[in-house]
Amino acid sequence: MSAPTDYLDVALAAADAAAEAVRPYFRTGLTADDKSDDSPVTLADRAAEQAMRAVLGERCPGHGIIGEEFGATGAGEGLRWVLDPIDGTRAFITGRTTFGTLIALVEDETPLIGVIDQPITRERWVGVAGRPTVFTGPLGGKAGCRPCGSLGQAELSCTSPDIFTAETRPGFDRLRAAVRRTSWGGDCYGFGLLALGQIDVIVESGLKPWDWAALVPVIEGAGGSVTDWAGNPLRLEGPGDILALGDPNLLDEAVRLLA
Repeated sequence: MSAPTDYLDVALAAADAAAEAVRPYFRTGLTADDKSDDSPVTLADRAAEQAMRAVLGERCPGHGIIGEEFGATGAGEGLRWVLDPIDGTRAFITGRTTFGTLIALVEDETPLIGVIDQPITRERWVGVAGRPTVFTGPLGGKAGCRPCGSLGQAELSCTSPDIFTAETRPGFDRLRAAVRRTSWGGDCYGFGLLALGQIDVIVESGLKPWDWAALVPVIEGAGGSVTDWAGNPLRLEGPGDILALGDPNLLDEAVRLLA
């Protein structure tokens, strides 16, 4: 496995480039197009991914790239960058700051570096495999998940109840019934808050690799866990059913309810 710190500066440079591309479009009344899966995309999404690709193409020309807007290019294995220029485009086009840019460096199936960057509030979470997560930003907070004695004490977050299918909804409903409280929305920002000890459980379904790859080093470096609904490591070709926990001691109980 490569030393992830070798490429940390590259990841941060890509995050800076994406932020510069996104900021001029925020709250400007930007229109959005609908993609084939009915999710919205804007000029800002495309500009941010192009800016990141330019940095990566210059600094790491031999690496593959998987991006939400422009697909997969370069090497299909080994070291690959996984990019989501704006995770939470619906929040972005409605003027809310709960979106973010996601950047991951993955070796085969393992995320080595993860960056969650909020370009408007200028909050940034940086995770590197095997190292503590680092959080910077003007709004306060410190990287580190909080202990949670039981699901009955847990704050649960999820993007929307609409993401679940007839097959996945019953498991989510069982878990939701077991927790203290459920809140909706947040996209990648919610995972950042979990890494700050503000949220205990996040459950999502049907995520793509660019939605989750950057989250793994951030949350694991803060003391939490990110798995599929069976408690196994996530796979790039998997169904994208995500269980993130601030306290990994909750894993067995959460998996039992989701099963």
